[in-house]
Amino acid sequence: MIAPNQTLLEIENLSAGYGQRRVLHEINLKLDSGHVLALIGPNGSGKSTLIRAVSGAAGLFAGQISLNGHSLPAISAQQRARLLAVVPQARNLPSAFTAWETVLLGRTPHLGWLGLTSALDEDLTRQAMQRTDTLELADRRIGELSGGEQQRVLLARALAQAAPLLLLDEPTAHLDLKYQVTLLDLVRNLAHQDGYGVLVALHDLNLAARVADEVAVIIQGRLAAFGTPAEVLRPELLSEVYHLPLQVIPNGDGGPGWIFPDHSGD
Repeated sequence: MIAPNQTLLEIENLSAGYGQRRVLHEINLKLDSGHVLALIGPNGSGKSTLIRAVSGAAGLFAGQISLNGHSLPAISAQQRARLLAVVPQARNLPSAFTAWETVLLGRTPHLGWLGLTSALDEDLTRQAMQRTDTLELADRRIGELSGGEQQRVLLARALAQAAPLLLLDEPTAHLDLKYQVTLLDLVRNLAHQDGYGVLVALHDLNLAARVADEVAVIIQGRLAAFGTPAEVLRPELLSEVYHLPLQVIPNGDGGPGWIFPDHSGD
């Protein structure tokens, strides 16, 4: 269990990108343990670049990223892997690996110089697969699994890594609605029940409203809005962001319930 309300990620005046090209400009965000922060915005706005910058895969031009109080550029790759785990989209996984072998790879940052796994590594791998309902898939090859099953295996691998911060880049892409809801409900439970901090880039606004504690809107590499779903997922703001009239139907708690195109003026 991770201590509640502990600052796991702090981003200050961040500019980042690739080569000489700046994609992000002066981003300021903070994520605490026990919270899900959803990144939303149009395609190409910089959501994935922000995920990659936090993971160390995109270049930093200016500003600061701190992981659990440690400056990102000052720590080794192994130290970084003990602080954060990345859950990519389930694509290009080694099809010949079993689900068990794939999840066990999450223990790599904790292995000694010989790279030998211990009983503890296997126990934590088993716990991660139980938590994600993938233990029954342990002996099956990755290439035999559905997209939703593969995505849950990737989440199990991240949990086996035992890092307090989870980064998910469009984890529901190419999944049907059932798997989208199941996966994000699991992610929300990992934050609220186990104390993980979760930074997730999402395309679907309704899924963001369902899973997030805070929402950040990225437009052309800049932070346009940040706050609770009720504060951010407002029709006037979203309509401006997506250049489309949108309607927001509140839920019983006063927060956004459903977001869809507004055809009332047609």
